[in-house]
Amino acid sequence: MLKGNALIGQSGGPTSVINSSLAGVIESALASSFIENVYGMNFGIEGFMKEWLFDLGRQPRKVIEGLRHTPSSALGSSRHKVQEVDLPVILSVLKKFNIRYFFLIGGNDTMDTIHRVEAYCRGEKYELKGIGIPKTVDNDLFGTDHTPGFASAARSNIMNVMQAGVLARDMQKVDKFVIYQTIGRDAGWLAAATALARKADDDAPHLIYTPEFDFSREKFLRDVEKCIKAIGWVSIVCGEGLKYADGTPVSASTTKDKFNNTEFGAMGGASVATSLHRMIVDEFGYRGEFQITESLIMCDFVRASPIDLEEAYQCGVEAVKLAAAEETGVMVSIKRVSNNPYSIEFGKVPLREVAVSAKPMPSNYFNAEGNHVSQLFLDYMKPLAGELPEFVRLEKIFAK
Repeated sequence: MLKGNALIGQSGGPTSVINSSLAGVIESALASSFIENVYGMNFGIEGFMKEWLFDLGRQPRKVIEGLRHTPSSALGSSRHKVQEVDLPVILSVLKKFNIRYFFLIGGNDTMDTIHRVEAYCRGEKYELKGIGIPKTVDNDLFGTDHTPGFASAARSNIMNVMQAGVLARDMQKVDKFVIYQTIGRDAGWLAAATALARKADDDAPHLIYTPEFDFSREKFLRDVEKCIKAIGWVSIVCGEGLKYADGTPVSASTTKDKFNNTEFGAMGGASVATSLHRMIVDEFGYRGEFQITESLIMCDFVRASPIDLEEAYQCGVEAVKLAAAEETGVMVSIKRVSNNPYSIEFGKVPLREVAVSAKPMPSNYFNAEGNHVSQLFLDYMKPLAGELPEFVRLEKIFAK
Protein backbone atom coordinates (compact mmCIF):
# COMPACT_ATOMS: atom_id res chain seq x y z
CA MET A 1 0.00 0.00 0.00
CA LEU A 2 1.10 3.55 -0.77
CA LYS A 3 2.65 5.12 2.32
CA GLY A 4 3.20 8.79 2.99
CA ASN A 5 1.71 11.82 4.67
CA ALA A 6 -1.87 13.08 4.59
CA LEU A 7 -3.08 16.61 3.93
CA ILE A 8 -6.46 17.93 5.08
CA GLY A 9 -8.10 21.22 4.10
CA GLN A 10 -11.36 23.08 4.61
CA SER A 11 -12.71 25.31 1.88
CA GLY A 12 -15.61 27.62 1.19
CA GLY A 13 -18.12 28.73 3.80
CA PRO A 14 -17.98 27.19 7.28
CA THR A 15 -20.68 25.14 8.99
CA SER A 16 -21.56 24.14 12.52
CA VAL A 17 -20.23 20.62 11.86
CA ILE A 18 -17.30 20.91 9.42
CA ASN A 19 -14.83 20.52 12.27
CA SER A 20 -16.51 17.26 13.20
CA SER A 21 -15.56 15.96 9.74
CA LEU A 22 -12.05 17.25 10.34
CA ALA A 23 -11.85 15.31 13.60
CA GLY A 24 -13.04 12.15 11.83
CA VAL A 25 -10.26 12.41 9.25
CA ILE A 26 -7.53 13.24 11.78
CA GLU A 27 -8.39 10.44 14.20
CA SER A 28 -8.80 7.83 11.47
CA ALA A 29 -5.64 8.90 9.64
CA LEU A 30 -3.53 8.86 12.81
CA ALA A 31 -4.81 5.39 13.62
CA SER A 32 -4.01 4.03 10.14
CA SER A 33 -0.94 1.99 9.22
CA PHE A 34 -0.31 3.71 5.87
CA ILE A 35 -0.41 7.40 6.84
CA GLU A 36 2.69 8.64 8.65
CA ASN A 37 2.00 12.31 9.42
CA VAL A 38 -1.18 14.37 9.17
CA TYR A 39 -0.93 17.98 8.04
CA GLY A 40 -3.65 20.63 7.84
CA MET A 41 -3.83 23.49 5.34
CA ASN A 42 -3.93 26.83 7.11
CA PHE A 43 -6.34 28.92 5.00
CA GLY A 44 -6.98 26.32 2.36
CA ILE A 45 -5.13 25.90 -0.91
CA GLU A 46 -3.89 29.50 -0.68
CA GLY A 47 -2.06 28.76 2.56
CA PHE A 48 -0.83 25.42 1.27
CA MET A 49 0.95 27.05 -1.66
CA LYS A 50 2.76 29.22 0.92
CA GLU A 51 3.58 26.10 2.96
CA TRP A 52 1.39 27.13 5.89
CA LEU A 53 0.79 23.70 7.38
CA PHE A 54 -0.38 22.61 10.82
CA ASP A 55 1.13 19.41 12.21
CA LEU A 56 -2.15 17.89 13.34
CA GLY A 57 -0.51 14.79 14.81
CA ARG A 58 1.08 16.96 17.50
CA GLN A 59 -2.18 18.58 18.60
CA PRO A 60 -3.33 17.79 22.17
CA ARG A 61 -5.89 14.99 22.27
CA LYS A 62 -8.48 17.25 23.91
CA VAL A 63 -8.20 19.71 21.02
CA ILE A 64 -8.91 17.05 18.39
CA GLU A 65 -11.83 15.72 20.44
CA GLY A 66 -13.09 19.27 20.97
CA LEU A 67 -13.33 19.83 17.22
CA ARG A 68 -16.50 17.74 17.25
CA HIS A 69 -18.16 20.48 19.31
CA THR A 70 -16.67 23.59 17.73
CA PRO A 71 -18.26 25.59 14.85
CA SER A 72 -16.65 27.34 11.87
CA SER A 73 -13.46 26.19 10.10
CA ALA A 74 -10.64 25.44 12.55
CA LEU A 75 -7.99 25.25 9.84
CA GLY A 76 -9.05 28.52 8.26
CA SER A 77 -10.88 28.57 4.94
CA SER A 78 -10.34 29.96 1.46
CA ARG A 79 -12.32 30.67 -1.70
CA HIS A 80 -9.30 30.71 -4.00
CA LYS A 81 -10.01 29.32 -7.47
CA VAL A 82 -7.07 27.22 -8.55
CA GLN A 83 -5.46 28.50 -11.76
CA GLU A 84 -3.32 26.51 -14.19
CA VAL A 85 -0.22 28.35 -12.95
CA ASP A 86 -0.99 27.15 -9.41
CA LEU A 87 -0.83 23.45 -10.22
CA PRO A 88 2.98 23.13 -10.53
CA VAL A 89 3.32 25.04 -7.25
CA ILE A 90 0.86 22.70 -5.54
CA LEU A 91 2.67 19.64 -6.87
CA SER A 92 6.00 21.01 -5.65
CA VAL A 93 4.70 21.42 -2.10
CA LEU A 94 3.04 17.98 -2.19
CA LYS A 95 6.39 16.45 -3.10
CA LYS A 96 8.30 18.47 -0.51
CA PHE A 97 6.13 17.14 2.31
CA ASN A 98 5.67 13.67 0.76
CA ILE A 99 1.90 14.06 0.74
CA ARG A 100 0.21 11.05 -0.80
CA TYR A 101 -3.30 11.43 0.64
CA PHE A 102 -5.24 14.60 -0.08
CA PHE A 103 -8.53 15.23 1.76
CA LEU A 104 -10.62 18.36 1.21
CA ILE A 105 -13.85 19.19 3.04
CA GLY A 106 -16.16 21.46 1.09
CA GLY A 107 -18.80 22.05 -1.56
CA ASN A 108 -18.88 21.74 -5.34
CA ASP A 109 -16.12 24.31 -5.98
CA THR A 110 -13.95 22.43 -3.47
CA MET A 111 -14.63 19.14 -5.24
CA ASP A 112 -13.51 20.81 -8.46
CA THR A 113 -10.22 21.74 -6.75
CA ILE A 114 -9.54 18.15 -5.62
CA HIS A 115 -10.52 16.83 -9.03
CA ARG A 116 -8.10 19.15 -10.83
CA VAL A 117 -5.20 18.62 -8.43
CA GLU A 118 -5.60 14.83 -8.45
CA ALA A 119 -5.82 14.75 -12.27
CA TYR A 120 -2.77 16.99 -12.64
CA CYS A 121 -0.70 14.83 -10.30
CA ARG A 122 -1.75 11.73 -12.20
CA GLY A 123 -0.63 13.35 -15.45
CA GLU A 124 2.72 14.21 -13.86
CA LYS A 125 3.15 10.58 -12.65
CA TYR A 126 2.94 11.60 -8.99
CA GLU A 127 0.82 9.10 -7.08
CA LEU A 128 -1.76 10.91 -4.96
CA LYS A 129 -5.06 9.70 -3.54
CA GLY A 130 -7.62 12.53 -3.63
CA ILE A 131 -10.82 12.14 -1.57
CA GLY A 132 -13.57 14.73 -1.12
CA ILE A 133 -15.65 15.08 2.03
CA PRO A 134 -19.03 16.76 1.46
CA LYS A 135 -19.89 19.99 3.22
CA THR A 136 -22.29 22.77 2.37
CA VAL A 137 -25.23 24.33 4.16
CA ASP A 138 -26.81 24.82 0.72
CA ASN A 139 -27.31 21.03 0.35
CA ASP A 140 -26.71 21.33 -3.39
CA LEU A 141 -24.07 18.65 -4.04
CA PHE A 142 -24.85 15.98 -6.61
CA GLY A 143 -24.45 12.32 -5.69
CA THR A 144 -25.44 12.54 -2.03
CA ASP A 145 -28.83 12.53 -0.28
CA HIS A 146 -27.77 15.51 1.83
CA THR A 147 -24.61 17.25 2.94
CA PRO A 148 -23.16 17.64 6.43
CA GLY A 149 -23.81 21.19 7.57
CA PHE A 150 -27.20 21.47 5.93
CA ALA A 151 -29.29 19.95 8.72
CA SER A 152 -27.82 22.25 11.37
CA ALA A 153 -28.17 25.39 9.24
CA ALA A 154 -31.72 24.32 8.38
CA ARG A 155 -32.54 23.79 12.05
CA SER A 156 -31.22 27.27 12.85
CA ASN A 157 -33.37 28.80 10.11
CA ILE A 158 -36.42 26.83 11.19
CA MET A 159 -36.16 28.08 14.75
CA ASN A 160 -35.57 31.65 13.57
CA VAL A 161 -38.72 31.53 11.43
CA MET A 162 -40.71 29.89 14.24
CA GLN A 163 -39.83 32.64 16.70
CA ALA A 164 -40.11 35.46 14.18
CA GLY A 165 -43.51 34.07 13.21
CA VAL A 166 -44.79 34.26 16.77
CA LEU A 167 -43.55 37.84 16.99
CA ALA A 168 -45.11 38.79 13.65
CA ARG A 169 -48.43 37.16 14.53
CA ASP A 170 -48.66 39.13 17.77
CA MET A 171 -47.54 42.38 16.10
CA GLN A 172 -49.80 42.14 13.05
CA LYS A 173 -51.66 45.32 13.93
CA VAL A 174 -48.35 47.15 13.56
CA ASP A 175 -46.49 45.14 10.90
CA LYS A 176 -48.49 43.27 8.26
CA PHE A 177 -45.60 41.22 6.94
CA VAL A 178 -42.19 39.78 7.74
CA ILE A 179 -39.62 38.57 5.21
CA TYR A 180 -36.85 36.15 6.16
CA GLN A 181 -33.98 35.64 3.71
CA THR A 182 -31.86 32.49 3.65
CA ILE A 183 -28.60 31.82 1.87
CA GLY A 184 -28.70 29.48 -1.12
CA ARG A 185 -27.40 30.81 -4.41
CA ASP A 186 -28.80 28.23 -6.81
CA ALA A 187 -30.99 25.90 -4.74
CA GLY A 188 -33.78 26.42 -2.24
CA TRP A 189 -33.11 23.66 0.30
CA LEU A 190 -32.58 26.01 3.25
CA ALA A 191 -35.54 28.21 2.45
CA ALA A 192 -37.77 25.15 1.96
CA ALA A 193 -36.65 23.63 5.26
CA THR A 194 -38.32 26.47 7.19
CA ALA A 195 -41.66 24.86 6.30
CA LEU A 196 -41.12 22.64 9.36
CA ALA A 197 -41.79 25.72 11.52
CA ARG A 198 -45.42 25.56 10.48
CA LYS A 199 -47.66 23.45 12.75
CA ALA A 200 -50.99 25.24 12.21
CA ASP A 201 -52.40 26.79 9.02
CA ASP A 202 -51.73 30.33 10.21
CA ASP A 203 -48.20 29.59 11.52
CA ALA A 204 -45.16 30.97 9.73
CA PRO A 205 -44.05 30.60 7.02
CA HIS A 206 -47.02 31.13 4.69
CA LEU A 207 -45.04 31.68 1.49
CA ILE A 208 -41.66 30.24 0.42
CA TYR A 209 -39.82 31.34 -2.73
CA THR A 210 -36.71 29.56 -4.03
CA PRO A 211 -34.34 29.80 -7.03
CA GLU A 212 -35.90 26.72 -8.61
CA PHE A 213 -38.74 28.92 -9.91
CA ASP A 214 -38.67 32.10 -12.00
CA PHE A 215 -39.82 34.93 -9.77
CA SER A 216 -42.88 36.94 -10.82
CA ARG A 217 -43.59 40.23 -9.10
CA GLU A 218 -47.27 40.09 -10.04
CA LYS A 219 -47.79 36.55 -8.72
CA PHE A 220 -45.84 37.38 -5.55
CA LEU A 221 -48.05 40.37 -4.77
CA ARG A 222 -51.20 38.30 -5.41
CA ASP A 223 -49.92 35.64 -2.99
CA VAL A 224 -49.18 38.29 -0.36
CA GLU A 225 -52.59 39.93 -0.72
CA LYS A 226 -54.38 36.59 -0.46
CA CYS A 227 -52.59 35.70 2.80
CA ILE A 228 -53.18 39.06 4.42
CA LYS A 229 -56.88 38.96 3.55
CA ALA A 230 -57.17 35.43 4.96
CA ILE A 231 -55.27 35.73 8.26
CA GLY A 232 -54.34 39.39 8.68
CA TRP A 233 -50.58 39.12 8.08
CA VAL A 234 -48.02 37.15 6.11
CA SER A 235 -44.67 35.45 6.77
CA ILE A 236 -42.45 35.11 3.70
CA VAL A 237 -39.22 33.13 3.33
CA CYS A 238 -37.02 33.73 0.30
CA GLY A 239 -33.77 32.27 -0.98
CA GLU A 240 -31.04 34.77 -1.80
CA GLY A 241 -30.73 33.49 -5.38
CA LEU A 242 -34.20 34.44 -6.66
CA LYS A 243 -34.18 35.49 -10.31
CA TYR A 244 -36.68 36.76 -12.85
CA ALA A 245 -37.45 34.75 -15.99
CA ASP A 246 -34.75 36.63 -17.93
CA GLY A 247 -32.10 35.63 -15.37
CA THR A 248 -31.86 39.00 -13.64
CA PRO A 249 -31.38 38.61 -9.86
CA VAL A 250 -34.28 39.97 -7.82
CA SER A 251 -31.62 41.56 -5.62
CA ALA A 252 -30.30 43.36 -8.74
CA SER A 253 -26.82 42.07 -7.85
CA THR A 254 -24.23 41.90 -10.63
CA THR A 255 -21.15 41.29 -8.46
CA LYS A 256 -19.31 38.00 -9.12
CA ASP A 257 -16.97 35.99 -6.87
CA LYS A 258 -13.78 34.18 -7.98
CA PHE A 259 -15.81 31.18 -9.18
CA ASN A 260 -18.07 33.45 -11.29
CA ASN A 261 -20.95 33.00 -8.83
CA THR A 262 -23.28 35.94 -8.27
CA GLU A 263 -22.66 37.62 -4.89
CA PHE A 264 -25.94 38.30 -3.10
CA GLY A 265 -26.55 40.33 0.04
CA ALA A 266 -24.29 43.09 1.30
CA MET A 267 -21.55 42.72 -1.31
CA GLY A 268 -24.02 42.85 -4.16
CA GLY A 269 -25.92 45.93 -3.04
CA ALA A 270 -29.62 45.36 -2.43
CA SER A 271 -30.80 42.02 -1.06
CA VAL A 272 -33.77 39.90 -2.10
CA ALA A 273 -35.48 40.60 1.24
CA THR A 274 -35.18 44.37 0.89
CA SER A 275 -36.35 44.15 -2.73
CA LEU A 276 -39.46 42.16 -1.77
CA HIS A 277 -40.05 44.52 1.15
CA ARG A 278 -40.06 47.48 -1.23
CA MET A 279 -42.49 45.73 -3.60
CA ILE A 280 -45.03 45.20 -0.81
CA VAL A 281 -44.69 48.73 0.57
CA ASP A 282 -45.02 50.28 -2.88
CA GLU A 283 -48.07 48.16 -3.79
CA PHE A 284 -50.02 48.14 -0.53
CA GLY A 285 -48.44 50.73 1.72
CA TYR A 286 -48.08 48.21 4.55
CA ARG A 287 -45.40 48.43 7.18
CA GLY A 288 -43.30 45.27 7.64
CA GLU A 289 -39.93 43.77 8.58
CA PHE A 290 -37.13 41.98 6.78
CA GLN A 291 -34.59 39.68 8.45
CA ILE A 292 -31.28 38.60 6.87
CA THR A 293 -29.07 36.23 8.84
CA GLU A 294 -26.37 35.64 6.18
CA SER A 295 -23.47 33.61 7.64
CA LEU A 296 -24.82 33.47 11.21
CA ILE A 297 -26.70 30.24 10.54
CA MET A 298 -23.48 28.68 9.21
CA CYS A 299 -21.85 28.75 12.66
CA ASP A 300 -24.86 28.34 14.96
CA PHE A 301 -23.56 25.44 17.03
CA VAL A 302 -26.09 25.98 19.81
CA ARG A 303 -28.81 24.70 17.46
CA ALA A 304 -26.72 22.07 15.67
CA SER A 305 -28.51 18.87 14.69
CA PRO A 306 -27.18 15.83 16.60
CA ILE A 307 -27.60 13.68 13.49
CA ASP A 308 -25.65 16.24 11.47
CA LEU A 309 -22.75 16.25 13.93
CA GLU A 310 -22.47 12.47 13.92
CA GLU A 311 -22.79 12.11 10.15
CA ALA A 312 -20.17 14.82 9.58
CA TYR A 313 -17.72 12.90 11.77
CA GLN A 314 -18.48 9.61 10.03
CA CYS A 315 -17.92 11.22 6.61
CA GLY A 316 -14.38 12.00 7.75
CA VAL A 317 -13.91 8.41 8.89
CA GLU A 318 -15.30 7.09 5.60
CA ALA A 319 -12.87 9.26 3.62
CA VAL A 320 -9.92 7.51 5.25
CA LYS A 321 -11.57 4.13 4.63
CA LEU A 322 -11.82 4.97 0.92
CA ALA A 323 -8.15 5.95 0.91
CA ALA A 324 -7.30 2.62 2.59
CA ALA A 325 -9.17 0.87 -0.22
CA GLU A 326 -6.91 2.78 -2.66
CA GLU A 327 -9.79 4.84 -4.03
CA THR A 328 -9.07 8.23 -5.56
CA GLY A 329 -10.99 10.93 -7.40
CA VAL A 330 -14.15 10.32 -5.37
CA MET A 331 -16.27 12.05 -2.76
CA VAL A 332 -17.90 10.40 0.24
CA SER A 333 -21.66 10.20 -0.33
CA ILE A 334 -24.69 9.59 1.86
CA LYS A 335 -27.50 7.32 0.68
CA ARG A 336 -30.81 7.38 2.53
CA VAL A 337 -32.20 3.94 3.24
CA SER A 338 -35.30 4.94 5.21
CA ASN A 339 -37.12 8.03 6.52
CA ASN A 340 -38.88 6.30 9.38
CA PRO A 341 -36.93 4.93 11.09
CA TYR A 342 -34.19 7.18 9.72
CA SER A 343 -31.33 5.15 8.25
CA ILE A 344 -28.43 5.90 5.87
CA GLU A 345 -25.49 4.19 4.19
CA PHE A 346 -22.17 5.71 3.09
CA GLY A 347 -20.87 5.35 -0.43
CA LYS A 348 -18.80 7.20 -3.02
CA VAL A 349 -19.38 9.31 -6.12
CA PRO A 350 -16.83 10.40 -8.77
CA LEU A 351 -15.60 13.96 -8.25
CA ARG A 352 -16.25 14.79 -11.91
CA GLU A 353 -19.97 14.30 -11.25
CA VAL A 354 -19.95 16.62 -8.26
CA ALA A 355 -17.59 19.43 -9.25
CA VAL A 356 -18.96 22.90 -10.02
CA SER A 357 -22.63 22.05 -10.75
CA ALA A 358 -25.32 22.70 -8.13
CA LYS A 359 -28.19 20.29 -7.35
CA PRO A 360 -31.60 21.98 -7.34
CA MET A 361 -34.54 20.64 -5.35
CA PRO A 362 -36.73 18.10 -7.20
CA SER A 363 -39.97 19.58 -8.54
CA ASN A 364 -42.07 17.13 -6.48
CA TYR A 365 -40.69 18.69 -3.29
CA PHE A 366 -42.83 21.80 -3.98
CA ASN A 367 -46.54 22.49 -4.08
CA ALA A 368 -48.30 23.13 -7.38
CA GLU A 369 -48.12 26.92 -6.94
CA GLY A 370 -44.37 26.90 -6.35
CA ASN A 371 -44.71 29.00 -3.19
CA HIS A 372 -44.42 26.29 -0.52
CA VAL A 373 -43.31 22.66 -0.12
CA SER A 374 -44.94 19.26 -0.50
CA GLN A 375 -45.45 16.53 2.08
CA LEU A 376 -42.71 14.55 0.33
CA PHE A 377 -40.18 17.23 1.24
CA LEU A 378 -41.42 17.42 4.84
CA ASP A 379 -40.88 13.66 5.14
CA TYR A 380 -37.34 14.10 3.79
CA MET A 381 -36.54 16.98 6.13
CA LYS A 382 -38.03 15.90 9.48
CA PRO A 383 -35.37 13.37 10.54
CA LEU A 384 -32.56 15.82 9.74
CA ALA A 385 -33.95 18.75 11.72
CA GLY A 386 -34.63 16.76 14.89
CA GLU A 387 -37.02 17.75 17.66
CA LEU A 388 -38.28 21.32 17.56
CA PRO A 389 -39.69 23.42 20.42
CA GLU A 390 -43.43 23.63 20.97
CA PHE A 391 -44.98 27.06 21.49
CA VAL A 392 -48.44 27.77 22.89
CA ARG A 393 -50.90 30.53 22.12
CA LEU A 394 -53.67 32.03 24.17
CA GLU A 395 -57.13 30.75 23.37
CA LYS A 396 -59.59 33.41 22.29
CA ILE A 397 -61.64 33.39 25.48
CA PHE A 398 -62.80 36.96 25.86
CA ALA A 399 -64.25 38.66 28.92
CA LYS A 400 -68.01 39.19 29.00
